[in-house]
Amino acid sequence: MRAMSIDQEGGVEVLALKNLDKPSISEPNQVLVQIFAAGINPIDTKLRANSMFFPDAYPAVLGCDGAGVVEAVGSDVTEFSAGDPVYYCYGGLGQQHAGQSQGNYAEYIIVPAEFLAAKPESLGYLQAAASPLVLLTAWEALFDRAGLQSGQKVFVHAGAGGVGHVAIQLAKIAGCDVATTASSAEKAAFVRELGADKVIDYTKEDVAEALLAWTDGKGVNIAFDTVGGEAFTQLIPAMAHYSDLVSILQVPDDVDWKALRMKNVRVSQELMLTPMLSDLKEGAAHHAAILEQCGQLIDNEQLRIHIGKTLPLEDAAQAHQLIEEGHMQGKIVLAVAGEEEVS
Repeated sequence: MRAMSIDQEGGVEVLALKNLDKPSISEPNQVLVQIFAAGINPIDTKLRANSMFFPDAYPAVLGCDGAGVVEAVGSDVTEFSAGDPVYYCYGGLGQQHAGQSQGNYAEYIIVPAEFLAAKPESLGYLQAAASPLVLLTAWEALFDRAGLQSGQKVFVHAGAGGVGHVAIQLAKIAGCDVATTASSAEKAAFVRELGADKVIDYTKEDVAEALLAWTDGKGVNIAFDTVGGEAFTQLIPAMAHYSDLVSILQVPDDVDWKALRMKNVRVSQELMLTPMLSDLKEGAAHHAAILEQCGQLIDNEQLRIHIGKTLPLEDAAQAHQLIEEGHMQGKIVLAVAGEEEVS
């Protein structure tokens, strides 16, 4: 099978197109998926540049997000059968199966059945592959970590990004008022189309001051940090009493914990990779349930995934470059089977 593989950490030049052995099922809960499209995420670029999560990962195939068709199932798998269209977030972290790396920059992958969800009927494989990681991250951050409720004031950092543009929509579906940041008129128009009530140009405005003005000095009930570093610490003055501050990045060392404590702000971390990293079957099943729920919202035209660019599998290096430049709006997708075949 064709796969984009890396033999070591490094720049985009370490990505190389290779012919690898097609994987086969060896355990009863496994599913063999023919991959039609793979989503690209910032975690892919970080793993390529630094190191994989699992030992003895190289040669490694990157890519957590995938969409395709079930080709075969293990003896214990009853909820899926050959020919079923699926989407999922699994692989790409250095996991090995029968001595071969599992990732979605490839034509086939072995996926434990509990990670799989039925592909939304209204989505092509390209959009489906762009969806899982951002859907899971935004859902867990807002609902599982922050306990999102109707009527709250919610702030989402970088609303035009992959995670951000989903978080805005989920918060609006839940009945919340949403503020976000954007750095250009084009991105501001995009997030307003998604439903953002307040758009802050962080290059010209103080984000905390703008949020306090928006909330009549009370602060936001939920802040979702997708940027990290100073962007996290600068939110502290804008938090309401008994609010939730959730980040998908490492909490900075210089956080003013006293200020957070005085307001009873609950700080949470969101890492949707945990079920993969720790082999948590219940966590994997929860992810599949989230994807099923989001699939219904997508099919009901309440939620959409924006693709900024589609590239063929062999152009994975270009996709990584675009992400590292930091100017992408929405998601980048690799057409593994050829764009004309999977759209």
